[in-house]
Parts: sequence; structure tokens; C-alpha cells
Amino acid sequence: MQSENRFFDDLAKLVNGAAGTVAGMSREFETNAREKAKQWIGGMDFVSRDEFDAVKALAAAAREEVEALKARLDALEGKAPQPVTKTVRAKGKDAE
Repeated sequence: MQSENRFFDDLAKLVNGAAGTVAGMSREFETNAREKAKQWIGGMDFVSRDEFDAVKALAAAAREEVEALKARLDALEGKAPQPVTKTVRAKGKDAE
């Protein structure tokens, strides 16, 4: 009877050791996979959300300015039925 009990004790230790090893391997695999993904994504030319939003706002402002300038040009050329009252001023160092 004693030998059977020892057999089950050894088997339980073996199973526990294997489970611990598998858990450690899965953590190591996950860590390595995350690191590889970071390296792969870091090598690409992605932009942050803040940079994207800033460029999007600049593009929207440029579109508005282009539309205002088109309307002003049409008014100056006599194509528009009514004159445009909004003026667009240049921004930056050149405007001063």
C-alpha cells in the first residue's frame, strides 16, 4: 500500500511540475510575441492619434480656406451672384 501512495505522490509532483513548466513557457511565448509585434509595428510608418488629429484639423482648415478663396475669386471675376464679404488673411511670418 505504501508503494502505491508514493507512486501517486510522485505522479502528482510530475504533473504539477509539468503544469508549471507549461505556464512558464506560455508566459515566455506571450512576452516574446508582444516584443516581436512591437518591433514589427515600430518598424512601420504609423503615426500617433494626436499627430493624425492635428493633420486632420490642418487639412480641414486648408479646405475651408480654399473654398473661401474660390468664392472670393468667383466674386472678383463676376461669376458669383453676390459678393463675398469674408476675407482670408495669410497666417505666418510672411503675413507680417
